[in-house]
Amino acid sequence: MATVIRPIGHEDRLSLVDHLDELRGRLIVSAIGLAIAFGICLWQNHALLDIINEPLKTQTKKQVQKGQGTVGQAVLAQRSVLKATTDTRAALELLARPDSGLSPSARAGLRPLVDSLSADVAKLPRHAPGDNPVTLGVGEPFTTTITVSLYFALVLALPLIMYELGGFLLPALRPAERRAIFPLLGAVPVLFVAGAVFGYFVVLPAAVRFFVNFNSSEFNVLVQASQFYKFAATILLAMGVVFQVPVVILGLVRAGIVTPAQLRKQRRYAIVACAVVAAFLPGDLITLVLETVPLYLLYEASILVASLLNRSASKRTPGAGDDPPGAGRAPAADPATDPTVHQIIDHVDHNLSD
Repeated sequence: MATVIRPIGHEDRLSLVDHLDELRGRLIVSAIGLAIAFGICLWQNHALLDIINEPLKTQTKKQVQKGQGTVGQAVLAQRSVLKATTDTRAALELLARPDSGLSPSARAGLRPLVDSLSADVAKLPRHAPGDNPVTLGVGEPFTTTITVSLYFALVLALPLIMYELGGFLLPALRPAERRAIFPLLGAVPVLFVAGAVFGYFVVLPAAVRFFVNFNSSEFNVLVQASQFYKFAATILLAMGVVFQVPVVILGLVRAGIVTPAQLRKQRRYAIVACAVVAAFLPGDLITLVLETVPLYLLYEASILVASLLNRSASKRTPGAGDDPPGAGRAPAADPATDPTVHQIIDHVDHNLSD
């Protein structure tokens, strides 16, 4: 029986039941890895929520400083109330002093007011409210926390899932094909994480800034938690997929569909394609440039890596030393069996020898 403990070789012949048994084992291993990652992410859900909320908090702080949006107006009102109560308390304290000119009974009546006002001022919040996204349903905080933890768990378990998937599919390939595809499969999770990191630090803040400020004077903008996390996950997933461009290009080159020389000739079209992809991502003109440049650098890096691989392959081919002696030379014609030799002999002009 096939098991996930013993790797399956290309020469092994398995029955349908053996393949299903192997698939079941690999799915179980992947599910266990995902469950462990989910448990860790659920345990650290507060830290994960802080990470994913940071772009929204940064944008909210900028709005608060300018007094824009619902949160900005609320903060302005909060600061005004705090200043008014602080000034009122200072005025009452002056009137309650013995040298204020008021009668002792009047000063005695002001003292409880000063104490009560001081207690009320201490209760006023000092930080800006509304930094985090809002929830509207009763169970939305719970379901949203579970969803965010699952998103991060999928990212953490991605290498294990890809390893198990590759272990199931790669035995169908010949050894030469496996050697060609192994480096590409190893680059997929690395590039995905790089794309997600780029999306978090560049694309997501630009998207939040663009959508939150768009026509904000006509709306009371309150960001719902579930929608925001779906939006953030979509952007990070899209950038992780876009960063797979080198894998696609190297796969096409190794399959012989395109060559590095052809890719170099198409540079102008590649720049346009990168700009078009960046244009579909939200943001302003500066963000468009910041998104286009890394995509084009990935294209150039793909050409460089493809050229190096082709060069190393061409160096190995002449010195392989596996060909038997006389390989590459046409075999000598046998006059007894080769009809072409007989035709040449029959057409010899015997007069030339006289």
